[in-house]
Amino acid sequence: MIKVCQCWDDGVLNDIKVAELCRKYNAKATFNLNPGKHNAVSRITTGWQFRDTGYYPGKLAWNEVVSVYEGFEVASHGMSHFSAGVVDDKVFVADAVAARNVIEDLFQRECRGFAWPCGKYNDATVEMMKAAGFAYGRTTQYVEQVLPCSEPMTLHSNCHFMNENFWDIFEKAKPCGVFYFWGHSYEMMDDPALWQAYEDKLKKLNEDPEVEWVNVIDLVTENNSR
Repeated sequence: MIKVCQCWDDGVLNDIKVAELCRKYNAKATFNLNPGKHNAVSRITTGWQFRDTGYYPGKLAWNEVVSVYEGFEVASHGMSHFSAGVVDDKVFVADAVAARNVIEDLFQRECRGFAWPCGKYNDATVEMMKAAGFAYGRTTQYVEQVLPCSEPMTLHSNCHFMNENFWDIFEKAKPCGVFYFWGHSYEMMDDPALWQAYEDKLKKLNEDPEVEWVNVIDLVTENNSR
């Protein structure tokens, strides 16, 4: 058996389609949210430009995130998407905790996960985030074997979901028994080919009798039992 998990950052409108496809193929997913970046009751339909494409990903309205992410895990990505080391460490941690509190209040369940904005962290923020009660912090670094992980606050994944060697990486992850990928749904823009490629991945994983979908937080439990 190999446990598979995925996570998606930023709470953009494209997450609606990711959630729909995950439900279609019985796939679990964790969505990392920035509560301070959403309007309360109206979608943000224009935003920043994605690379050189001119694509503008919109943001969900905060009053619709519960329905969009129903049945999925949600985690803190900071209220304001601050990067560790760019703002004062205390400000950074307070922002991460504030996001967790808002998420827990809205979803009425525990939120112990975190994704480091831009993948930035340092020794001080790692220790402070642990003290604040976070169970893990996902980075943007990649490893062949996700577990065991000596420091869950710097939890690395196997690859980005669009990595051209996705299936080779999946095979190499099998000795560990865990395969973890992540991304931003806006990276698929409105491109049918990119969305089809993602759906094909979900379909293949769903049809593999050796695959068990898990949430990212489950990796912490798995890690602690090793």
